[in-house]
This record gives sequence, structure tokens and C-alpha cells, in this order.
Amino acid sequence: MQFINLHTHSYSNKASVLEIVNQYPWEFNNEISRYSIGIHPWYITENRLESDLKCIEEKLKLEECLALGECGLDKRIEIPLETQIKVFKKQITLVQKANKPVILHCVSAYQEVIAIKKEMNIQNPMVIHGFSKNAQVAQSLLDNGFYLSFGKYLLRNPELAAVFKNVPNDKFFLETDTIEESIEEVYAKASAIKNIEINEMKQIVQINFNSIFKQQI
Repeated sequence: MQFINLHTHSYSNKASVLEIVNQYPWEFNNEISRYSIGIHPWYITENRLESDLKCIEEKLKLEECLALGECGLDKRIEIPLETQIKVFKKQITLVQKANKPVILHCVSAYQEVIAIKKEMNIQNPMVIHGFSKNAQVAQSLLDNGFYLSFGKYLLRNPELAAVFKNVPNDKFFLETDTIEESIEEVYAKASAIKNIEINEMKQIVQINFNSIFKQQI
């Protein structure tokens, strides 16, 4: 049974790991076998937007493209939130046609993302990657049908353990994002917090993966 890395910026191509590698339209790598593709709010460029969206639309049709993302909203950057919302909604329209999950970057904009999910009647599974907030935020997202993915902050922030421990087993994923630690280390930490064996943790994440990506591994 493989480890599943829901979101990473590093392509290891290890047989023991199924990894969804983050790709950007403007630097797409055809050698990566499984990936997500999206416009990160940090990297919105107006004069490139149409070509980026066209690339995303084309890739979302392919089997090796598992999800849209990472995309989303970030209130801590200089790009106006209105611009971010416009680009986010354009990407959501594309993925609604493709019927694939969404991997979300969200910083201080959880209520906005929840509101857009309701406004656009988004039925695609949506995963907040790199979750690091408190139990109240987690519960609000879970109540609104989001999944949570844990990685960096699970290793770095001891206070997050209590939040993760209470997330239902059918609502979470594990990831490495940009950290140097391996996905195996993330699984070890997650298993210790949930007080279960690593093999059971692998089975839980695999079931969740099969459920939202409609793939059997």
C-alpha cells in the first residue's frame, strides 16, 4: 500500500508514494505522471491569464491531471482580493466542467471561500491544503463540506495535534508541500497523534483518496 502525498512541489517518482505534484501552467513539466494544475493567487499575472486558463482547461481533461490547484485566496498579499476572486472563479468554472477535486490555498479568507462554494454551488470535492488553524475554523470548514490536508504545521506546531486528532477519519489528507521532511515522516506524526498504526493510517488516506478522486490504487 502506497503513501499518498496530497500536495507537493517536489517530484520524487518513488514507487512507494503516490504524489500529486503541483504544477503551474507557465512552467508545465510533461514528465510528471500525476499532478494538479492551477493559478496560485501569489502568481496571478494579468497579461498571461488567458493562456494560463487555456492550459488549465486542456490539462484538466487528461487522466494524469488529478485536480485543479493549488488555487484560492490569500489576504496577506498585495494582489487585490477582487482580482484573486475573479481568477479563482474562472478556474472553478473550468473544474466544474471537468468534475475533478480542488486543492485550495487559503490564507485568512476562509469565509470568502465558503461563500464562493455556496454561491457557485460547487459540488467538486474541495481540500484546504496545509491546514494550520484552530478547531473552530476546522469545524466551520468541515461543516461546509471541505476536506483538510495536514503536513508542515502538523510537524511544526504542537498545538495543531489536538485539532487534527478530532478531524473525522474520512475528512483528511496528508502532504509535504515544500518541506524537506518526507511524507513518511508526516504519516508517522499523524499516526502518533491519532494513536494508530501507520498501515491503518495509509488505509484511511487511501480510502479518502479513492472516494474523492474516483480512482482505485
